[in-house]
Amino acid sequence: MIEDAQREFFAKEGYLLIKGFYDFDTDILPILRDIHRIIGLVAERHGISLSREEFSPERFDDGYPTLLATNRRIAGEVYDLVKQIPSFLRLISHPKAEALFRDIRGTDHAGIGAASYGIRIDNPNEEKFRSHWHQEFVFQPQSIDGIVFWTPLLPIKPDLGPVVILPRSNLDGLCTYVRGTTYAEKAGAYQIGIHDEDAVVARYEHVAPLTDPTDLLIMDFLTIHGSGYNTSGRSRWSVQGRFFNFRDPIGMKVGWRASITAGTEVEAIFPDNFVSAE
Repeated sequence: MIEDAQREFFAKEGYLLIKGFYDFDTDILPILRDIHRIIGLVAERHGISLSREEFSPERFDDGYPTLLATNRRIAGEVYDLVKQIPSFLRLISHPKAEALFRDIRGTDHAGIGAASYGIRIDNPNEEKFRSHWHQEFVFQPQSIDGIVFWTPLLPIKPDLGPVVILPRSNLDGLCTYVRGTTYAEKAGAYQIGIHDEDAVVARYEHVAPLTDPTDLLIMDFLTIHGSGYNTSGRSRWSVQGRFFNFRDPIGMKVGWRASITAGTEVEAIFPDNFVSAE
């Protein structure tokens, strides 16, 4: 599905941007329509009047800033509900995506981890829930040769905070992590960070690809990456899915565990890769 040069680039650099991987009308547009409808339904449920025009792909999220400004918990309902729409689930399990994963990893048995997919809504100037530097395998311990599939739902410009990737970091194995130091003020899994993060991050180049809906950005489960800072006036909407290889011996050893957000205790799985916060 990809050229040999792309395959080699992914293996070496730990990421690959594939332009126009999905079809806009068939794959992306239905998701945008459903998000627009859900925003309206949540507003109706809470008696909030929205001043917005009819649906358009460019402004599919009209009304969401009003919900966010009114009550963050109400906006949180949108965050939870958009992960339940069939159009989104079809994209996550798209036959092309599965075929690409199988092709790259040379496996006949791909999986999608429990609680490993969603639609992120990164609001402007909000740090608490921003995804900081991490490797996916620590948070998604299904197989060490897993791949993140990332697609934006609006054009990603520099001020929206593109994904920042550290090329070739995948070649250096799993980092050492710590909970409750640099990110102690964050919630849940967001408290886990790379030990001696500044020194680790400084060893690598930083790249932040600009992407459009239909583009697919894939990242190795060991590639260090994080969300950029959204300094725009609009939320950044993106789709994340994660495939893993059932035949990976490390995944088999740990039992293809679910996402940390599903309650998996990663410190118990990776005791040699965690240090005490003291």
